[in-house]
Amino acid sequence: MEVMTPTSTPPAKRVLVAKPRGYCAGVDRAVLTVEKALEVYGPPVYVRKQIVHNAHVVRTLEEQGAVFVEETEEVPEGATVVFSAHGVAPTVHAEAKARQLKTIDATCPLVTKVHLEAKRFAAEDLDIVLIGHEGHEEVVGTTGQAPEHMHLVDGVEEAATIEVRDPSKVAYLSQTTLSVDETNVTVEALRARFPLLQGPPSADICYATQNRQVAVKEIAAESDLLLVVGSRNSSNSVRLVEVALDAGAGAAYLVDDASEIDEAWLEGTTTVGLTSGASVPESLVQGVMAWLGERGYADVQEVESAQEHLLFALPPNLRRDLRAAGVADS
Repeated sequence: MEVMTPTSTPPAKRVLVAKPRGYCAGVDRAVLTVEKALEVYGPPVYVRKQIVHNAHVVRTLEEQGAVFVEETEEVPEGATVVFSAHGVAPTVHAEAKARQLKTIDATCPLVTKVHLEAKRFAAEDLDIVLIGHEGHEEVVGTTGQAPEHMHLVDGVEEAATIEVRDPSKVAYLSQTTLSVDETNVTVEALRARFPLLQGPPSADICYATQNRQVAVKEIAAESDLLLVVGSRNSSNSVRLVEVALDAGAGAAYLVDDASEIDEAWLEGTTTVGLTSGASVPESLVQGVMAWLGERGYADVQEVESAQEHLLFALPPNLRRDLRAAGVADS
């Protein structure tokens, strides 16, 4: 007589979706700025650098008539140019004026806050330690506010070797899209060297960056695999992968969209965590959910750690032209 052994039911496959995720107020404002500029001025509208660091967003705006350039000198004289959400140095504004360009500044207001802090510290003749990644557009723009006062450091090791004129007259600022935890460690290392270190009146790392990192921490430990939707040149998206791994995710990968997911990553995976960087359209996240759903991950649970309601107004000169043309600004 054959004895039947009971078979255990395999665990249900599920997706934990972090909230908040995706577009922040600064990105939403920047993308809408280009869309409204195209609407009121007509194409082409030139954009210096990627308006935000997402390949899909850039491609969509190009299809609408936006022309992306690397430098101001590539914009025809007298044309309209939008400055990206990452901000620019004063020299870029001067170049645009010399070429008689109509400029629309889509710099995120939270980046503008850092620029104003840099100017204030420079006016007080302080050495400014900027915590950030060399070459990132935001760092280039912030450095340009007070280049003779600025020292860039990327992490604790560089903080240990930075040289300043007067250790009693040092301030720090940070790129807005960094890891909160890593930045705090770097600040403490700086404070150990410079006990009188001054800082901004409120944290430079933006609310959206912090919220998305907290949300990832909420789901990471339960995730066998965590997917971050975002482009590789997006600092805040890259940081989310690092935060996920530090918070206990079994594995974590950055993908631009569902087409970049390797099915081999799903082997032995019951729970997939999912989030997106601050410059990622929700449609791309939905595309990943659909891709996972087709592979049996039907149980989708949204895990909310914070609510976001902040909105930024469009640049003043664009709002004025929209009103004059009778075009809605939202």
